[in-house]
Amino acid sequence: MTQRLVVIGNGMAGARTVEEILARGGDFTVTMFGDEPYGNYNRIMLSNLLAGVETEEGIFLNDLSWYAENGVTLHTSTRIERIDAESRTVHAGDGSVTPYDKLIIATGSSAWIPPITGISRPGRGYHQGVFAFRTLDDTRRMITYARRHERAVVIGGGLLGLEAARGLQSHLSSVTLLHAAGHLMNAQLDEVSGRMLQQSVEQKLGIEVVCDAMTTEILGKSEVTGVRLADGRVIDCDIVVVAAGIRPNTAVAADSGLPVERGIVVDDQMRVAGYDDVYAVGECAQHRGELYGLVAPLWDQAKVLADHITGHVDVMYQGSKTSTKLKVAGIDVASMGLNAPASDDDEVIVYSEPTRGIHKQVIIRDGVLVGATLVGDNSKASNLIQLFDRGLALPENRAELMFDIGGAVEASVEEMPDDAQVCNCNGVSKGAVCGAVASGCKTVSGVMDKTRAGKGCGTCKPLVQRIVEWANGGAAEEDPAASWYVPGVPMPKPELMAAIRRFDLKSVSSVFDKLVPGAVHDAKSKMGLASLLKMMWADEYVDERDARFINDRVHANIQRDGTFSVVPQMKGGVTTPAQLRKIADVAEKYDVPMVKLTGGQRIDLLGIPKEQLPAMWADLDMPSGYAYAKSFRTVKTCVGSDYCRFGVGDSTALGIALEERYQGLEGPGKMKLAVTGCPRNCAEAYCKDLGVVAIDGGKWEIYVGGAAGAHIRKGDLLATVGSADEVIVLTGRFLQYYRENANWLERTYTFVPRIGIDRIREIVVDDTDGIAAALDTAVEVAVQAYRDPWKERAEPATPGQFRKSLPLTVLPQVPVRA
Repeated sequence: MTQRLVVIGNGMAGARTVEEILARGGDFTVTMFGDEPYGNYNRIMLSNLLAGVETEEGIFLNDLSWYAENGVTLHTSTRIERIDAESRTVHAGDGSVTPYDKLIIATGSSAWIPPITGISRPGRGYHQGVFAFRTLDDTRRMITYARRHERAVVIGGGLLGLEAARGLQSHLSSVTLLHAAGHLMNAQLDEVSGRMLQQSVEQKLGIEVVCDAMTTEILGKSEVTGVRLADGRVIDCDIVVVAAGIRPNTAVAADSGLPVERGIVVDDQMRVAGYDDVYAVGECAQHRGELYGLVAPLWDQAKVLADHITGHVDVMYQGSKTSTKLKVAGIDVASMGLNAPASDDDEVIVYSEPTRGIHKQVIIRDGVLVGATLVGDNSKASNLIQLFDRGLALPENRAELMFDIGGAVEASVEEMPDDAQVCNCNGVSKGAVCGAVASGCKTVSGVMDKTRAGKGCGTCKPLVQRIVEWANGGAAEEDPAASWYVPGVPMPKPELMAAIRRFDLKSVSSVFDKLVPGAVHDAKSKMGLASLLKMMWADEYVDERDARFINDRVHANIQRDGTFSVVPQMKGGVTTPAQLRKIADVAEKYDVPMVKLTGGQRIDLLGIPKEQLPAMWADLDMPSGYAYAKSFRTVKTCVGSDYCRFGVGDSTALGIALEERYQGLEGPGKMKLAVTGCPRNCAEAYCKDLGVVAIDGGKWEIYVGGAAGAHIRKGDLLATVGSADEVIVLTGRFLQYYRENANWLERTYTFVPRIGIDRIREIVVDDTDGIAAALDTAVEVAVQAYRDPWKERAEPATPGQFRKSLPLTVLPQVPVRA
């Protein structure tokens, strides 16, 4: 007999439980009530949405059509206010009454708002500029507000606060994170690893972190102007985001007389204590005295509840071992079980490498792993989680738990049980991944789309790939999306460029509207498309400001404290006394805190507030040095033949000529060049994107695809020519070929070996394909379209382009808690 199932809550736990029930063929008519006007979305992905690396479309787990297709009646924007367990009915705020045979309460949790003076206004909600970070609407409002402001304070140094801070960096010049406890993520990490995480967040991400910081007051009348701490310090800001924790939503259960302590009390079958036909699941449920805020336990609960409600009476939920492996604000973190030893008998192994931001700790009791903490390196996290979850025997050499050394214990994909959790964010097991492969999904991305594995924090993607390859007989099929130039437009670069030309598309929005009609304009694709369009159309390109990163919007390089650096052009690294005097005068006038010589033989003025940029450019009256863009950057030179006794070629003159001609040339990645006057290579030409070396006989060697940064590679010899004019021509031809054929963000040190130096030489030097003249013409058009971006100082493109930032209050050193 078909029963009436009512679910209060349409969040991740409620919707997942319904999915599990449907998968088991449960004979129910399902009615769901949700507070929000949407289908079910992944709250974990809200930080990616805030950061602009994910779209709203990409975070939905079940859109509204899914409910209709599966016979589920969904009442959106409808709050249940009372449960009448005696009459088996639920009463909604709109006056409707819905009967049930079985009821599931999945009301989740809400953001906890600390009792801070000024955080809200009577009858008007939060203070203007104050936001919680819990829902899609919260995230939308933050993004809209952030576009018009500069500095944020995030209250809360747990996972959510760190992700909020990282996401806000995409919109604001300065983010400060305040945490009331002594170290970050204190619920998951010990003090040493929490401090290590703070160091990485500050040094790698440029987010200021203040621990032991109790916020007592929100300042400002009509809008937020700052926050005051308990010790009297004031931090200036115009946005406050509260991410200080969550509280279970238990009001409807408590008001209806159901048993509530910290959460809704449930038994081992997820039934509300004393009520056979009422269940609770997720963050609102209290099981054996425990509340769970991670998603993996929610998936475990959903499976047990679905089993029991569909007739499997012998199932039991016995609690979950909590473990998590993810990127916190882009930094690898894993935590499971204990974060500190509970007794002197516990065996503790620690490895710490502060300079690299790496800290590892494992805790062993009676030969069993009972806790582990990893910061900065998650390479062994998956193995540790399996050992922790399954209680497996540990290697006698404990170092094998942390490092890949001889005889390391590493569970292979084949040895993993089918129910082993692969994706904690979305509760996907190895069996589910293998099932997707068996059903016909042969690509990694296809399996991820079907199962949602890897669609959360993304740290499980390597494991997903290994399972797909194993399940498919050793290799996954090639993913068609791997050839797309940008993720939001399903075309490889040649096809995309052909379509852009065919339809005369000269703006980023027109590309989306014509080539992916009806789709959301993918934020991750905009910069790549803007670069491509500028390369193709030169001065016919239609600029749209939201397609630019903050650096490109203000033509300066943002620094960790929200200020900018100004790098004027010094062609070939050559300057004059007058130019140096002008730079010194400007540095004194604007009280520049640091004047630095760069590796590209230029002078960097650091610590410039955004609102001072136009005036500084005007006073310098020098062209931009392009130290911020994906473009032609600079040409490094040695002294050359005029003064150096070893010089055999005028490297200085040639370097200046190259920089004058190709300055600001747009590219898929930045392009750094060098010219050296002899093979002694003082200008390091062998390891540049393009390097030129003078040799005996008045000849020049041209090298391409070199690197000397995070990657080290000696460039390949492209050609040996007899004149500077030939160097200039072949340089432009190579750069144009690279611009037209490289992937977005692909540097030449990857592009050259991918294409092959022999093939590049055939095209650029020998003209075997007959396209040399076209490349020369295209680069000439780009050169003629050059405009100095610092001339925007006269007429800002938008009213807020150089809006004044709020001042930063200098904070005293915070003592480390003992």
